[in-house]
Amino acid sequence: MFKESVICILIITAIFSINAITQNFTEKAVEEITEIFTDLKENILNKDKNQTEKELKTLDEKWKGVHEKLAYYIEHDELEKVDTAIVKMKAYVETEDFSSAIAELDEGKFVIEHIQEKYALNLKNIF
Repeated sequence: MFKESVICILIITAIFSINAITQNFTEKAVEEITEIFTDLKENILNKDKNQTEKELKTLDEKWKGVHEKLAYYIEHDELEKVDTAIVKMKAYVETEDFSSAIAELDEGKFVIEHIQEKYALNLKNIF
């Protein structure tokens, strides 16, 4: 009986530890990506195409690195929604359709913030 209790405690501790690590990474990644989205929105509103393209490259590089790690423990459908929003946003910026680019930017920002909420360990998500 003692062995089983110790094993259960170790498993529960491991689950909570891994959850804390992944949740911290998710929060940090979402914060960084959201900050880039905010900067990008300002550049799009100012119609500064050169700076917007630089920010898009930064976003793309950052998102590729974050996406690889998030894919281990987050549904791929959720991540694909952000990928799609980024690709559409790039296309709209290239064609200088800034209003549509802002709409896609807001959608991508919403989805990534939703991912953070959805995978957070809180009472709302447990029940």
